[in-house]
Amino acid sequence: MTTLQHKDNTQSFITKYAQHAPRYTSYPTALKFEPIDSDLLTLASDSSTTNELSLYVHIPFCKTLCYYCGCNKLVTRHNEKADDYLAYLEKEMVAKQVISANKKVVALHLGGGSPSFLSATQHTFLMYILKKHYAFSADAELSIELDPRNVDAAYLKTLKNLGYTRLSFGLQDTDYKVQHTINRVQSTAHIADLVFEARTLGFKSINLDLIYGLPNQTRDTFKTTIAATKAMQPDRISLFSYAHLPERFAAQRKFGDEILPSAELKAELYNFAVDSFKSVGYEMIGLDHFAKSSDTLAIAKNKGELHRNFQGYTTHGGSDLLGIGVSSISTIGNAFAQNPKALKEYYERLDANLPAATIGLTLSLDDLIRRDIISSLMCNLALNKRAVEDKYAISFDNYFADALENLLPLEKDGLIELGSECIYVPEHARIYIRAICARFDAYLNTDAVLTRYSKAI
Repeated sequence: MTTLQHKDNTQSFITKYAQHAPRYTSYPTALKFEPIDSDLLTLASDSSTTNELSLYVHIPFCKTLCYYCGCNKLVTRHNEKADDYLAYLEKEMVAKQVISANKKVVALHLGGGSPSFLSATQHTFLMYILKKHYAFSADAELSIELDPRNVDAAYLKTLKNLGYTRLSFGLQDTDYKVQHTINRVQSTAHIADLVFEARTLGFKSINLDLIYGLPNQTRDTFKTTIAATKAMQPDRISLFSYAHLPERFAAQRKFGDEILPSAELKAELYNFAVDSFKSVGYEMIGLDHFAKSSDTLAIAKNKGELHRNFQGYTTHGGSDLLGIGVSSISTIGNAFAQNPKALKEYYERLDANLPAATIGLTLSLDDLIRRDIISSLMCNLALNKRAVEDKYAISFDNYFADALENLLPLEKDGLIELGSECIYVPEHARIYIRAICARFDAYLNTDAVLTRYSKAI
């Protein structure tokens, strides 16, 4: 096949398979949660078989609005709002003590919003109440997402003294025109200084977040972003696909579709980044992460122990996940539950001594089977059919006859290999993994509103 033919086929496949599909940080996805009228998490904790706990704390505040963002956030410059919020976080911790009883915290992650909205004093108080209500293991991983515009060397030192071991800086894109369009103008040199300072302070792992598919991104500007990222030599890199959902996120209406990269260009940007990072020694992790071979994420991948949850790829898949704060999602046993997305409702429920979570789902046996399959494909680009049969006492080919039939066009296009024992996704087809997983999604196949999800490519 000539290079031109290969390019034509690639463009044809992208058009063919760039349908709307979930990111599969969970299965079923959060959009399938339903209203709950009981303390679902406490009930689920009775059947939990693990003594390990991962904590997620959501800090919703941001000082400015980034137009691309689809996260749950509250834009304000009034820092004192965080004082009230921290008090309510402690209320929720107390209310959920039965769930965390006799469990060791092996990981803590702060996301947002922007956790760097908190002052050093507020961070100190937050760590105080976390250590007050939870038992942390001696080697627990403590990670935090940071907006570099709100961070300096002194701030990093505070975080190190509080015990944080992993930092993630939001780099996104280094081009001024792109930054101006998405309302996130920041200094690349400042970020590089922060990475250097964090390394000097002894943080175990430094991650940079990038986004491809942003408005006004071009091949040339993105190459500059990739070059700057490689120069900083982070331990991990997250390469997220921009999800354009203006019907859900009003700020995304600030720019029109005409300045967004096409699906074909997005794929080109993705493939360029993959090739660039792999060429300097980074290992590809699942769909959109990279790590140095010495990083625990790469080690877990090579051991077949990689997992995926609401924070993305993780090495702690065997632990329960307890979410604290507005919009936080928990996975306890075989149940999902999510707190209200509105701050007012979150406060009102805690004041009324009601369970914080308002929506959720108890997974059925079919959910559990499909969750294992989708997780294996997302993490390993492979699936052992016989392992699924042994675990759940089913005939894989009979149970998933419809899914396997729907995968035949992808097999014909060389994007998947359907063997008698295993299903395998070739390296060059990694970008299509969400579309592949969608074939096993029982909810998606009956969902009339697919546009609630972003495009798979």
